[in-house]
Amino acid sequence: MTIILVGYMGSGKSIIGEELARILDYNHIDFDGFIETQENATIKTIFETKGEIYFRKSESKYLGKVINLKNTIVSLGGGTPCYANNMEQIIDSNDSISIYLKANIPTLSKRLFDEKFKRPLISHIPSREELNEFIGKHLFERAPFYEQSNIAIMTDDKSVDEVVEAILLQLF
Repeated sequence: MTIILVGYMGSGKSIIGEELARILDYNHIDFDGFIETQENATIKTIFETKGEIYFRKSESKYLGKVINLKNTIVSLGGGTPCYANNMEQIIDSNDSISIYLKANIPTLSKRLFDEKFKRPLISHIPSREELNEFIGKHLFERAPFYEQSNIAIMTDDKSVDEVVEAILLQLF
């Protein structure tokens, strides 16, 4: 089985994916890292040199390579389910289950503001108030894709262990 973690940036997909993989003895793929390896460039560099459209097409291509791997957790990028037919690929996959790691705007803003320089989509946002507004608009657009997941887990005010336990209870 492939477990696919979806959710907005800062929702915890990477750290939850690592811990879940450790507990289940699964492989873990951080999808942005996978793309960087395949493209031999950072996400930031891909955005700057080839643009977002190229990046989104690459996501779709690489999603097809990881979606049906056995005993694997895939932590997708926040936008991956929202472009091309990526969420349809995830839903239609025979041997995968998707989990939406859901967090509210204040939680996401708190997690993202101090690391925004690492995130091309928000690196230009100067204040927390503007970041809140950006996240709110983005979540409004992206939530319909995330909500198609098989399972949704709230991550607000929860530790990594608590989120992983909630996932395991839903899966088994």
